[in-house]
Amino acid sequence: MFKYVVRRVFQMIPVFIGVTLILFILRAPGVLPGDPVRMITGERGMTDALRQQIIEKHGLDQPLYRQYVIYLGNLLQGDLGESYQRGRAVTEIFADKLPNTLRLALAAIVIEAIVGVTAGIISAVRQYSFLDVLVTLSTSILVSVPVFWLGMLFQIFFGIKLKEWTGGAFYLPISQMSSGEFPDWAHMILPAITLASVSTAYVARIMRSQMLEAMGQDYIRTAEAKGLTRRAVTFRHALKNALIPVVTFVGIDFGVMMGGAILTETVFSWPGVGREIFLAVGQRDWPIVMGGVVIIVFLVMIINLLVDLSYALLDPRIRYGGGPE
Repeated sequence: MFKYVVRRVFQMIPVFIGVTLILFILRAPGVLPGDPVRMITGERGMTDALRQQIIEKHGLDQPLYRQYVIYLGNLLQGDLGESYQRGRAVTEIFADKLPNTLRLALAAIVIEAIVGVTAGIISAVRQYSFLDVLVTLSTSILVSVPVFWLGMLFQIFFGIKLKEWTGGAFYLPISQMSSGEFPDWAHMILPAITLASVSTAYVARIMRSQMLEAMGQDYIRTAEAKGLTRRAVTFRHALKNALIPVVTFVGIDFGVMMGGAILTETVFSWPGVGREIFLAVGQRDWPIVMGGVVIIVFLVMIINLLVDLSYALLDPRIRYGGGPE
């Protein structure tokens, strides 16, 4: 197990370097439109002397390869640079925003796991029933709906129309993370459901197919022949093996949500990492963009490693390190 973990950690290094290298190429002059220096001062406040001062302050006068080497050196010390627009350390900015994104992603993962797994099990156990058709139809619709559009529909229905229909007696907050009108957890309902919607549909479909495959195996028929109840066969035998692909998807999806929350956080004005990256892209504030992407990539790699290690808990036949433990 230890050798496997060490090997996976070393495999992460070239991936991490590759991501930062691509980001540095994208920020090179002429690759993407927009001048970060002009964004700092504005159209009217730019002078040649001020431009040169800003360029030297942020090291933009150095060759790109030298900027990259300096950035990697600072990164190893936990320094993500300084925001062009705010003059504030990127690590401080994301120290404020990351917990908000984690809260939202965790809430979405809980919804995805509970609703998706439950729907998939019901759909498989009651194959071709009304519930199975309902789950199949619902998941087909959800995977086809853009997340930002679904979020805006939720805002219109639960935040505006519901308030009109109930005379202001009941409705949900449609923006921000807190207010004096609602408890903090109420602000998380709509963005968490929006963020989890597409993934929940995929989990339900994966769970259904894996459960149907597991229920057709010989060991399931043997368990039924021994006189075990349908409930025991489903939850004690079939479910455990069917969960492995679902755990893989949910684990990887948690990392994806950290980055995919950009649209959801923007629609709901949720003050998280995703919205911060979105705003920084518009301002060409590259230190924030790169810092946010680096944090997300790091989290995704760690989560993928933890997901791989969790396989041994679900299936004792799985071993790491090339031999029995």
